[in-house]
Amino acid sequence: MSQKIKNQKIKGLAFPANLLHPIGQFLQNQLAKLQKRKKDIQKEDPFKDTARIIDNASPDTEAAEQFGHARTQAIEKELKAKIGQTKKALKRIRQGKYGICEDCGGLIDTDRLAIYPEATLCVRCVKKRES
Repeated sequence: MSQKIKNQKIKGLAFPANLLHPIGQFLQNQLAKLQKRKKDIQKEDPFKDTARIIDNASPDTEAAEQFGHARTQAIEKELKAKIGQTKKALKRIRQGKYGICEDCGGLIDTDRLAIYPEATLCVRCVKKRES
């Protein structure tokens, strides 16, 4: 019977507003920092300058530009994912669904939320998705 209860969606359960407000503020600040970092990284991309001269660049300069571009693209991709996850968590706060797993409907462990406040899945559902 306890397994059946574990798998049921938890209805009417939500974190109190006095706990969600500081989490929402933290996530808003985190989102602003991530967006600023994304803009800064985009400025560092050596390929952003369309006027750069490709024909006469020495091989080491070309290699440095290629590496710099690959580096900024990888960081930007990671930042986009973090921004998306943070926006998703903020939306779940507004909807009253923060701390509830979007897959199984169970509670997300508060230790997980303390470490990763953007979490929208419980550990069990994360493991399911990874396997």
